[in-house]
Amino acid sequence: MAGSRLNGEGDALSEAFYKARKAELRERLKPARYEHTLRVAQSAVELARLYGVDERKARLAGLLHDWDKGYDDAGIRKRARDLGIDADAGAYAEMPALLHGPTAAAALARDHPSIPADVLRAVEVHTTGDVGMGDLDMVVYVADAIEPGRDYGGLDAVRDLAGRATLEELFLATFQHIFLNLVQRRKRVYPRTPDVWNHYLARAKSAAGAEGKPKKGKA
Repeated sequence: MAGSRLNGEGDALSEAFYKARKAELRERLKPARYEHTLRVAQSAVELARLYGVDERKARLAGLLHDWDKGYDDAGIRKRARDLGIDADAGAYAEMPALLHGPTAAAALARDHPSIPADVLRAVEVHTTGDVGMGDLDMVVYVADAIEPGRDYGGLDAVRDLAGRATLEELFLATFQHIFLNLVQRRKRVYPRTPDVWNHYLARAKSAAGAEGKPKKGKA
C-alpha cells in the first residue's frame, strides 16, 4: 500500500493510478471489451471538454465503467452477493448483466477508497441511467453509447448533437436511441427505464416552454 502511494497510485486521478487500472483491465476483459473501454475513456474526455466537466474524472470513469463486465450471469450474481448487493432484487433477477455497474462501483470503492464518489456513481448508473443524474454521469452514459466503435443505425444523428445540444438534451437523445433500439430488437428493458425517460422528457419540455415564454420587462 505504501508503495502505491509513493508511485502515485494513492491519488485516483493521477496518471499512475490510471495506468495501473488500465493494465488490470487488460487482464480482466476480453480484447474487444478492453478496446471499447479505452474508446469510452477518450470519448468521455472529449465530451467533458465540450461541457465543462472534469476531464480526469471523465477519463477514469470511462475507463472503469466495464470493470466487472467479464463476469457471466452466475459469476456476476455471486459477485453482487459477495459485495452485499441484492442480486435477486427487481430487474437484477431477470437481467443480471445490469449488475456490472453496481458491482464495479462497490468493488472499486472497497479496493480503491481514493476514487471520487462521483466517479463511482457514474460507473454505477452507466447501465441503466437514473433520475437525478449529474453531468459526469451523463458524460459517461453518452460516451459508452457513442464511442467510435459503436455502429448501431441512427447513432450518427446522436453523435452530431455533441457540442450543439445541451448535455441533458444529448443524454435524452442517447437514452431515447438505446430505449427504442431495445424495443425494436424485442429485448427486455429495465423496469425503471420509463421513469427515467418521463423524468427527463418532462424537464426537456419544461425547458422548451420556458425558452418560448416572453421575458418580462419594464413597459
